[in-house]
Amino acid sequence: MAQASNAPAELPTEEELGRAGLKLAVEGHVARITISRPERRNAMTGRTWRTLAHIGHALPEDVRIVVLSGEGDTFSAGIDLQMFTPEGVDGEKSMVAGILEGTSTDQDVEDYVEELQQGFLWLRRPDLVTVAAVRGHAIGAGFQLALSCDIRILGDDAKFTMKEPALGLVPDLTGTKPLVDIVGVHRAIEICLTARRVEAAEARELGLAELVVPADELPGAVDDVVAALLATNPEAATATKALLQQAARNTLEEQAAAERRAQVGRLRALASALGAQQ
Repeated sequence: MAQASNAPAELPTEEELGRAGLKLAVEGHVARITISRPERRNAMTGRTWRTLAHIGHALPEDVRIVVLSGEGDTFSAGIDLQMFTPEGVDGEKSMVAGILEGTSTDQDVEDYVEELQQGFLWLRRPDLVTVAAVRGHAIGAGFQLALSCDIRILGDDAKFTMKEPALGLVPDLTGTKPLVDIVGVHRAIEICLTARRVEAAEARELGLAELVVPADELPGAVDDVVAALLATNPEAATATKALLQQAARNTLEEQAAAERRAQVGRLRALASALGAQQ
């Protein structure tokens, strides 16, 4: 019987990235992912999200920071609406063809959406800090991609819109929970069901942006944040992110216990480092 290979997964090739409308640059501890379909206002397809999941699975272990941005002055116009036509996009699977043909069961559709969600879920990994650098429109899936990141840095021209309900759909790419966690259920209902634009200044007031800067200063602001994140001990950063992620669902007593357990590991690591110096 053949044994499973322990070799690390390989990152997508340039050709695969190009077909998915993505660019990827990995430099040391930082991976930069750019949504690159400017002819479609950086609209995304199922292939985009499957390739994002591939990137997340295959990133080198020493990558600590992931920066997501859009090419040009738009983050992303959301899903490419041609995905809702029987023909789909460039031979890619249509979102509705199987339903129209009567060949897709409800479970088939759920499984397909679950596969696409993997392109968003990995951005929450405790061992990574993910940063969305947003210029211009972040609509629907683009808004949800930004919501999947730990930190959102906006140019002052940024605009968030949750467009799915206006199209007869629901936001299904893991964006509803972070939106409610950040702005509360009532404001989330208003944002989603009116499909209005949330511009950069309001996004900062609502907590949807950690920082808003002039659009031409966005790259420099992102680089400053990345440098500050890299200056933090990586193991402590991972442990702290994991603690913060569970805080909302824990009672005070549960969170205090989680802090104690995490600190035991950190103190042992510090003691080990001190012992090695003696």
